[in-house]
Amino acid sequence: MDKNEKWLEWAVELQGIAQAGLFYGKDPFDIERYQRIRDIAAEMLSFKTEISLEKVKDLFCCEQGYQTPKLDTRAAVFKEDKILLVKEKNGAWSLPGGWVDVNVSVRENVIKEVKEEAGLEVRPELVIAVQDREKHNLPVYAYKVCKIFVLCSVLGGKFQENIETTESRYFGRNELPRLAEEKNNKDQIEMCFEALHSENWKTLID
Repeated sequence: MDKNEKWLEWAVELQGIAQAGLFYGKDPFDIERYQRIRDIAAEMLSFKTEISLEKVKDLFCCEQGYQTPKLDTRAAVFKEDKILLVKEKNGAWSLPGGWVDVNVSVRENVIKEVKEEAGLEVRPELVIAVQDREKHNLPVYAYKVCKIFVLCSVLGGKFQENIETTESRYFGRNELPRLAEEKNNKDQIEMCFEALHSENWKTLID
């Protein structure tokens, strides 16, 4: 992380400490102090990003229990040495994927997201990588994200426009469109191609 962004690291750490304290704490005075620490962390983030305090608290301070990273899955689906990308409403392209819902497994989420965003039925075959998002993608978020890239094979289906994506298409490694960099970048797409062509790929873990 850039030294100019250390404030974000501190805010995230303060939020984590406060969240754990609010969950495990028993003394009412300690609870009050932990709540104030959480408020300060939210105020720091709001001040530096110019996002409203209300929105920051909604994104940053709504969870309970010990704080852990959010999970995001990305499916690598290939056809004739081209990779499947879906076009989002803003015109940028990404690997099909999204947050892992609380009631599904990673495998189930991969299948669900590809079906919803690309209309395809797939079978997850191999975990390509487990990445710490902030080591690879910008902008840095105010919470930790664990990204899981999964190589998949197609069983059937076809694209249908939906509330998240407007198009799906296969791209060669040298003809990539404008990517949704906050979700996947050129290096991550290249990593998926390398996994496809490897005879003995070993999962990459940050």
